[in-house]
Amino acid sequence: MLNLSLGSVEIPVGEILKILSGQESTNPVHADIIWDFRVTKALTCILAGSALSIGGLLMQTLFRNALAGPDVLGLSAGASLAVSLLLMSQAAGFQLFSNTGPWSMVLASSLGAGGVFAIVLLVAQRLRDNTSLLIIGLMIGAASASLVSVLQFLSKAEDQQAYLLWTFGSLGTLNWTEIQILSIILLCGILIGMFSVKSLNAWLLGDNYAKSLGISIPRSRFFIILSASILTGGVTAFCGPIAFVGLAVPHLAKLVIKTHNHKVLLPAVIITGAILMLACDLLAQVPGSSYVLPINAITALIGAPVVIWIVLRAKRIAI
Repeated sequence: MLNLSLGSVEIPVGEILKILSGQESTNPVHADIIWDFRVTKALTCILAGSALSIGGLLMQTLFRNALAGPDVLGLSAGASLAVSLLLMSQAAGFQLFSNTGPWSMVLASSLGAGGVFAIVLLVAQRLRDNTSLLIIGLMIGAASASLVSVLQFLSKAEDQQAYLLWTFGSLGTLNWTEIQILSIILLCGILIGMFSVKSLNAWLLGDNYAKSLGISIPRSRFFIILSASILTGGVTAFCGPIAFVGLAVPHLAKLVIKTHNHKVLLPAVIITGAILMLACDLLAQVPGSSYVLPINAITALIGAPVVIWIVLRAKRIAI
């Protein structure tokens, strides 16, 4: 309700409740604003926050690394590279699409994330060590970032600006059709994660313990990576790269519920991620002002202190 009530147009809470309950609004413009702009943005916040949080939890459990995030396998970097090729490909002497509309951005981002996912799967079949897989994912991200830098250096200022705006992340540009497609994609990823609960709990105590429970290590790793890839790739395709949410939320959820059981953690992370993203969107709207800040700026302000706290806690440094 707080998220729906804030915006450049002031709408009373009572009016919002009437509109949501299906009653006729005293001002038809208010109904259009609520249904076509604010509700879609709030739903995008809930979907993106939940998906990225689950992806972060899966990666932290798989790699047993508190600082692993949903983009640790290079999926977001692959999506960013594909979008940079879409927007700045003329600098390299070719043009991928004649029209750089929202759907072409979604398609390019999905192809980029899917390409990196295919590479990661091929590497995962040859490697039994999760640490090596983590390093390769980080190197894929670094290589993608370097190619993006080359394109930015060669491209025009307006193309650079279009790409920069995409990297800021956006939660308020999706329509109802796009939200339906995103919901289906993320639901598939969440269901795969839910069915991997037993494997996730076993991963906490290492490979040997998981094997002793009869869990197939390659199979369980495949489904965990698949779930995280679908969730991260889907959000990045429709909303752009959103940082720190997937990294911070699992730790915030564990602070509240004090458990490592994924049967409890997964629902808790879904709720916490949705709440945090809605709160970040509230701050991004700068209450009392008509300005809207980039969502990545707000998530970094909240996520960075959490990461610092994780590092200090791991090193047991007294403050």
